[in-house]
Amino acid sequence: MLQEKRHIMQEYSNDFVFRLKDLHINFDKYKYYPRDEKFNSAIFDSDKKLIFSTLKSKNINFDEVTYISDKYIHFVEEPESYYLGAKYIIVEIKDEQIWFQSMKNEIITYVSFAFIILMIIGYFITSLFLKPMRDAFNLLDRFIKDTTHELNTPVCAIINNIEMIDKSKLDEKLAKKINRIDIGAKTISNIYEDLTFITLQNKIISQNEELNLSLIVYERVEYFKSLAKIKKIDFKLSIKDDIYLFCDNKKISKLIDNLLSNAIKYNKVLGTISISLDKNSLCIEDSGKGMNQKDLKSLFKRYSRFDKSVGGFGIGLNIVSLIAKEYNLKLEVSSEINKGTKIEVIW
Repeated sequence: MLQEKRHIMQEYSNDFVFRLKDLHINFDKYKYYPRDEKFNSAIFDSDKKLIFSTLKSKNINFDEVTYISDKYIHFVEEPESYYLGAKYIIVEIKDEQIWFQSMKNEIITYVSFAFIILMIIGYFITSLFLKPMRDAFNLLDRFIKDTTHELNTPVCAIINNIEMIDKSKLDEKLAKKINRIDIGAKTISNIYEDLTFITLQNKIISQNEELNLSLIVYERVEYFKSLAKIKKIDFKLSIKDDIYLFCDNKKISKLIDNLLSNAIKYNKVLGTISISLDKNSLCIEDSGKGMNQKDLKSLFKRYSRFDKSVGGFGIGLNIVSLIAKEYNLKLEVSSEINKGTKIEVIW
């Protein structure tokens, strides 16, 4: 920019020198310092003392030829002759910064263009490098889906057949063995349902209807009693009759199942699980290990596990959170170490 302005200001300077020379020769006639609307000027003697000036900027640099000061562009020249005693001539024009705006626009244009090109190249390179990983994930995903699907049929057959057995006619040892098979099958069935929900979450179409939540809670408690027997956990129920909720039967059952499963899993031997149901809420409270306030903040995050001594994938409470969000249910959790955890579902 300064190089371009230098040529223009050189012309201004030549014109000014010509008029300064004319004034020097005809001083008695004119006695008027040369002025021009296109530029300002000043003359200095050999000691760099000011003789006359119309400059706006007071910062003069005699060591430069072209420079910027106080938003003005300056050009310094030493004429061949000392007209009016002038050793130095300074020409000044305002810096409109049109060059700067133009340069900024060019930079933005080129940088944007380069960024788009790099993004396109980056996308193809990233896709190329991530393809093996994506293929591995797809393979794993298909494996999980196929495995869970194949597991479901035999597990359901085991559970259904066990339910048809009259345990009262079995001797104690055989009844215990059958009970252990029942617990294992139900555990696998619950894991299968969780994995299926996570895998097909966006594809599950809710079949909402008015459901008797009281009956569903009784059914799910009955289903989990065999699991609770392992730790000799006692259920304390306070369930009001004919509490209705408009939702999907499978999803609300899955929500209750995961809350009950956790209450059993993290409970202590000879512990209790208190379940209360009224018009506006379902509350499940256990007498287990409990957790600190820091862990409560990430309680519903997928794959979060706070006690690795207990099995699981860390997806149960995440599913509870997803179902609650779908039906605008509010989840309130309180917990205390070694005293237990209380989860309340409010609608």
